[in-house]
Amino acid sequence: MTTLRSTPLAAVHESLGASFTDFAGWNMPVRYSSDLAEHHAVRKNAGIFDLSHMGEIRISGPDAGAALDYALAGKLSAVAEGRAKYSLLLTDDGGVVDDLVTYHLPDGDYLVVANAANAETDLAEFTKRCAQFDVTVTDESAQTALVAVQGPKAVEIVLAALQKADTTLNPDEVRDVRYYRCLTGELDGFPVLVARTGYTREDGYELYVPAEAAEHLWQLLLDAGGGDLIPCGLACRDTLRLEAGMPLYGHELGTNIYPSQAGLGRVINFKKEGDFVGRSALENRDATADRVLVGLAGEGRRAGRAGYAVVNEGKAVGAITSGILSPTLGHPIAMAFVDPDVAEVGTSLNVDVRGKAFTVTVVELPFYKRS
Repeated sequence: MTTLRSTPLAAVHESLGASFTDFAGWNMPVRYSSDLAEHHAVRKNAGIFDLSHMGEIRISGPDAGAALDYALAGKLSAVAEGRAKYSLLLTDDGGVVDDLVTYHLPDGDYLVVANAANAETDLAEFTKRCAQFDVTVTDESAQTALVAVQGPKAVEIVLAALQKADTTLNPDEVRDVRYYRCLTGELDGFPVLVARTGYTREDGYELYVPAEAAEHLWQLLLDAGGGDLIPCGLACRDTLRLEAGMPLYGHELGTNIYPSQAGLGRVINFKKEGDFVGRSALENRDATADRVLVGLAGEGRRAGRAGYAVVNEGKAVGAITSGILSPTLGHPIAMAFVDPDVAEVGTSLNVDVRGKAFTVTVVELPFYKRS
């Protein structure tokens, strides 16, 4: 029997009465109270998430930018210090190994954040792809904790936490740091990276600290948030990201899925100099017949789930990758790969839910945008 890995906050989650699930070999809190309560808290006030199961890989050295340009589909060498970029790690054939956020840190190093399910694979790929460059690849996953605060009140909560701490961070800079940018400093004697990033389409921050500082940071934020901040598990993180139209590896992304199919063709930078893994395969393939990712919206309360068939005039034309009854919108939503000739917004289709056909309409992604 495989022993599940635990984050530095495992004891905290147990004390809060969390229910746990196996996620990519990690024993992770799936919920604390109810999925709906936690989802609505993030949309209305704020939620705090333990994301310490994610992988952190540091790329340092004089060739770090060039190495990442080769390893990833984007041009990371053009990212200014203090900024972040979303990119893709591709196979030689152009499929998606992982989708990643990379921070160009103020000290010049790059920090690549990998999905938990792919962290070991990503580390091996970066080690191999960077071998020809003058760089050092360091796995910092085990010694790093990641805590996210997401929601309309996230900014005031994080600022209130800073007021209670001994920190080198400038509160005005933390308040004003823009989306996909980051700051570094010290917080009560520990190094901290504060990033304006997230996976919910709400405002908020992701904070990286050494593993030994995780409980201190968590409690500092909870105390600052009071009744406006509640712990949130992976269940509501999934419903939040689906409303936000954000892909999840293993559902909307995979080695058998091309970026253009998932609506991520814009992430591929064919204008950058030199080669990158997957470039020639993507440049030379005909994608016109590929199924493409769309949003689907239905009526009533029955939601299609991953794997359910999408049907048009009795013929299967696709399959759902993720689907829920949207807590925010109050109706079923789903993402699905469908044939290109039925992918236009406004197209009426059916979803086969246990043998019964339910009508859905192709809609633009994301399903939810904050006002």
